[in-house]
This record gives sequence, C-alpha cells and structure tokens, in this order.
Amino acid sequence: MALMSSEDAEGSSGPEDAASSGGAAEEYHENAEQLVVGVDEDDNEEELVNRLDAHTGDGRRHRAFTSLLFDQDGRILLAQRSPKKRLWDTYWDGTVASHPVKGQTQIEATRQRLEEELGVTPDQYDDLRVTDRFKYKRYYMDEGVEHEVCAVLQATLVDKSLDPDPDEVGGLMWVPYERLHENPRWYRQLRLCPWFEIAMRRDFE
Repeated sequence: MALMSSEDAEGSSGPEDAASSGGAAEEYHENAEQLVVGVDEDDNEEELVNRLDAHTGDGRRHRAFTSLLFDQDGRILLAQRSPKKRLWDTYWDGTVASHPVKGQTQIEATRQRLEEELGVTPDQYDDLRVTDRFKYKRYYMDEGVEHEVCAVLQATLVDKSLDPDPDEVGGLMWVPYERLHENPRWYRQLRLCPWFEIAMRRDFE
C-alpha cells in the first residue's frame, strides 16, 4: 500500500506518552523500559527503538495504529485519554491507539489493547480490518513528539458492554461519525488527538 504523508495537516501536535524533551527527559519514565518497531516511511521494519527515545527530541519514526469502533447506527466510540497520560492528556481519541510490538500485527495489537483498555473481547465486534495507513510527525508543545507510520483499523461493535481502565481512559462518548467530520468548529472544542483527526479526514476523502 502506498503511503500518503499527512505532515501538512493542521496543528503541530501525535499517539503515546513521552517524557519532556527538556530537562525532564532525564527523569525516569516507564516507557524507557519498552521498545517500539522502527520503520522507514513505507512501513518497512528497521531496528527496534527505545519507546522514550522515539517520543523525545526529534523522535524516531516507528510503527503505530489507531483503531475505530462503530456501532450499527454509524456512531463512533471516542475515548478520552486519561489525565495520567504524559502527552495529549484529556484529549479525545479514536477508540484505542498504541504501538504493536515486534512480531505482532496491528490486528493482534488492537485486540490486545481493546481488552486491556476497554474490557472488549473479540466476540463483541465484527470485521476488524486495516482500512488505511499514513505517515505523520507532530510535536506536543515542548514535551514530546510523534513520528509514526500509523495504520487505521475499523470494526463494528455488536455488544457495547464496556469496562474501561481508568488509568488509560478518562471518558467515553458515542458520536455520529459523519456529523463529527462535517462540523470541525464543534469537534475542535473536544480537542481531538491529531492522529485521529488525520485518520477521520482521510476516511472521508
């Protein structure tokens, strides 16, 4: 799949936690114990990258995903990032977003994160699939950066029973997807995560 750049999208912001690129970068953060998959601009795997290093300074390009769950009426489930998040805390995101580990597909990673963050198991949704992929780079103030090739996955949630983890999720909201896209003045009041806004806009191109 050819990748299209979204580096000219609005804002200068990108999914996951990172330490500050200033003096706080020297402080301990649990992400320093984790690795993400470094990739080239076409999502070809390169070396593993320390997750903290990938999200500080100018960042290191790595593989990520954002997964969007819909109900049968065309509404999307938005999740507010927990106030405990280092970057984009309290911003509204698609349903889940994270990074696959080495040897893990985006579908496998999505299944894992849906269960960990929302208590959603595979029997609750249908037709989980990759629908898009794009590259982007966004800075979050002076505290971190996202430099990613991001896959977009979608599925239909047929059983909407949820058990969110408060360490990951600050709130949940079902929103008509088309209305969200068609009313940017309204949705920008929600402060959407940049990777989700890019994915949504591309979905309607």
